[in-house]
Amino acid sequence: QPFGATLCITGLLVGKWITIVLAWYWWANFPMNFMMPATMVASALILDATLLLTRTWIITAIIGVWAFAMVFGPTNYALFGYSHQPLVVDGQLLSLADYMGFTYVRTGTPEYIRIIEVGSLRTFGG
Repeated sequence: QPFGATLCITGLLVGKWITIVLAWYWWANFPMNFMMPATMVASALILDATLLLTRTWIITAIIGVWAFAMVFGPTNYALFGYSHQPLVVDGQLLSLADYMGFTYVRTGTPEYIRIIEVGSLRTFGG
């Protein structure tokens, strides 16, 4: 039974969560909502199902990987969709991601911090 992609992605996700909790949240006290890993378990299930149904690596490499990529965005929207919510702060319309970038205090002196504006993202960089 083909289940290699699902096991691989599940192991990757478990390792990522261990790193997030121990290294970033516990050790560096970094906010948890800044470090959410992308989930690929649903995409891996589709990839394994494609291999199970076609029984050939070539068709799986063509169709299964395409389906893997197409399912990746919608499955992660539940995790990251909240950051696109509009928010009015002091009369200025921001996304929640912009507001989180403004309010999280970063280490560094003001002369080294610059404003980065790319598309709709506006944050500070060091």
